Amino acid sequence: MIETKSDILPVEHCGNMYYEILKQAADGVIIIDDENNIIFFNTAAERLWGYEAAEVMGQNVKCLVPLEHRARHDDYIAHNRATGLDRIVGTSREITFTRSAGDYAVAEMSVSAITFAPTHKRYYMAIVKGVTEESHRKKLINIQNKVFTELVGKATEQDIADMLCAEAEKLVLNSVAVLLQITPERGLEILSGESLPRRKGRMLTRMTLSEADMIALRTHPEEARTVVWQNASTVEQEVGLLDCWASAVCDGGGSPIGIFALYSRNKDKITNWPQKIVSGCVPSCAAIIERGKTRQKLHRLDRYDSLTGLLNRNAVTIILKNMMAQPAGWPFALLVLDIDLFQDINNLLGYDQGDLLLQIVAQRLAAQCRSNFVTGRLGGDDFVIIIPGGDRNTARNFAETLIEIMQEPIIINGHELIVSVSTGISLYPDESRDVEQVLNRAEVAMLEAKKTARGSFRILDNASDSEVQSRLIVGSALRKAIQNSELSLFYQPQICVTTGRLHGVEALARWQHPVLGAVLPSRFIPIAEETGQIEAIGRWSITQACQQLAQWDQQGIMVPVVSVNISAGHFASSELLQQIVDVLDTYHLAPERLTIEITESVMMRQSSEALATLSALRGIGVGLSLDDFGTGFSSLSRLSTLPLTELKIDRSFVMDFEENISSLIVTEAAITIGKRLGVRIVTEGVEEGSQEEMLRSMGCDVMQGYLFGRPMPPAALNAWIMEHPSGEDKHYRKIV
Repeated sequence: MIETKSDILPVEHCGNMYYEILKQAADGVIIIDDENNIIFFNTAAERLWGYEAAEVMGQNVKCLVPLEHRARHDDYIAHNRATGLDRIVGTSREITFTRSAGDYAVAEMSVSAITFAPTHKRYYMAIVKGVTEESHRKKLINIQNKVFTELVGKATEQDIADMLCAEAEKLVLNSVAVLLQITPERGLEILSGESLPRRKGRMLTRMTLSEADMIALRTHPEEARTVVWQNASTVEQEVGLLDCWASAVCDGGGSPIGIFALYSRNKDKITNWPQKIVSGCVPSCAAIIERGKTRQKLHRLDRYDSLTGLLNRNAVTIILKNMMAQPAGWPFALLVLDIDLFQDINNLLGYDQGDLLLQIVAQRLAAQCRSNFVTGRLGGDDFVIIIPGGDRNTARNFAETLIEIMQEPIIINGHELIVSVSTGISLYPDESRDVEQVLNRAEVAMLEAKKTARGSFRILDNASDSEVQSRLIVGSALRKAIQNSELSLFYQPQICVTTGRLHGVEALARWQHPVLGAVLPSRFIPIAEETGQIEAIGRWSITQACQQLAQWDQQGIMVPVVSVNISAGHFASSELLQQIVDVLDTYHLAPERLTIEITESVMMRQSSEALATLSALRGIGVGLSLDDFGTGFSSLSRLSTLPLTELKIDRSFVMDFEENISSLIVTEAAITIGKRLGVRIVTEGVEEGSQEEMLRSMGCDVMQGYLFGRPMPPAALNAWIMEHPSGEDKHYRKIV
């Protein structure tokens, strides 16, 4: 038995059997004597620290502890020897220490104190289990959880990136973490790097990545090190950066969007574990950068028109409100411009070329505006320009300049076009007091200019005729009515001729204004079409009608179908189909229970987008009705290409039955055409029993009119349905 102090333990305290057990233990075992010197260091401990036992035996145990704790380590042990109190002895904790190679390791350590009776000397034994990879894996998961928790909150991308870098620096002591974002111009932008020396930061942000760099980052993410590390260049030596690990950060499509790097200030060579940490942080880095890009896109979508790049209506409205909120009342001139005959251009060249025209016009307008002007697109072919401080003369002169500029030819798809714009001007605060009024006044002035002479401008005087003033008031009130839910839907019954039962109802918008009273549809619908508000009314009508249909179902009131009128402008929107699908899903309605009524203007457009939308609606089962058939310029050849389910004969023909034989002939011809096309025929305006009998004899399928019921609110329709004849009695008294 060996009896030297450099041996495992004094012979009087253990035998060879215990020695071998401790020597071969799977976990590291370190024992120190009463002077804090290492007297036992087993094979597992050698593997953990990377030292041979002979290198540490007899040395103070502080040579094994982390550098930051060495100076006071003897004091900690002395305190425990004297008092028996300590936070370490008798507990288990995670420790981080430096291995002989200079890299860091993590272990779970439990410490026991033993006092030997013969000498009363106090020895300490530490059992250490290496958990480096497991610990780092848990910490990486913890970092990821922290990042994704913050991502769903309100923290900024920079704050989240700062947190990520700080956590990564804890995993590799004496390191500097930095998250770089690749800009659209292939430059590097520091998203986070609080510990990064400024000189190194300036070096990185001055770089521009080549196409070869981008390909390398895409195919081999670890190539990021060659981008951000210059092999200990003069700058890196001066700022104390001695090594680097890095990885490219790519988006879901594999395109590089950033670089995450860890720089080391350690003189000793560290193993590849920091690279594993970098790779483990990359998914979190990608989520941070992608979230920032998404927020930027949403912010841009919220403020800018996607087609022209100009400010959208919402952004223009916010700017106007801010200008009007200034204490001194910031005066300005506002111009609303509309491209003349734009629909004809769309029909001639197609909607794609029409979009190109809008972009060119937007560029011309923006080129004429000074830096302090506000230029935006209100929607469709309507643009807006705000001239801060502009008065009547300034607005006039600028409008004349625009008219002249727009006379220069535009070449689109080989066609030379000379485009004109009609312009309306309003002034604040002289002629308007709020956002709705200043916009509506300019829109009405633009429409007046278009009526007077296309390519001209007009400023509405306060003494303008009462009709224009009335339209201005109604237009402004209508905008608020949509926001304040002042509109409601009335429903008019449609009766099946063969059974006498309720076929369905047509939803009709009604407006009860708190001051103006009941505003007739014949009054506000044309104004809504002129000012672009008709689309908002259409979207609201679809949702409201489907909600009411679902409510009738819940009440056990069977209304088979509801018809909703949609304007031509709706069919230029790619969102119409999805909106209808979403509404039907929300209220659990079969598509066959909704019919969309379109006007002949939609049919006359015959655009690929409109036809695609109509076909898609029919494809999911929604009905399509051609409203007011016979009043426009319907082409039978075009009619045959539309996926219609019904034709609605205009009320004007039915009203003239007794006095105009031509109306009778046209109605009978329309019914015959519908039969040949295999679509249902609905006739509006049936008010007399004689009209009903005549239409029945012609083979009309469905009738609608005051003979059966006026448009009525939902509650009144409920009562009407309860009183409605079941089908045996097919004669109706006129309801007045």
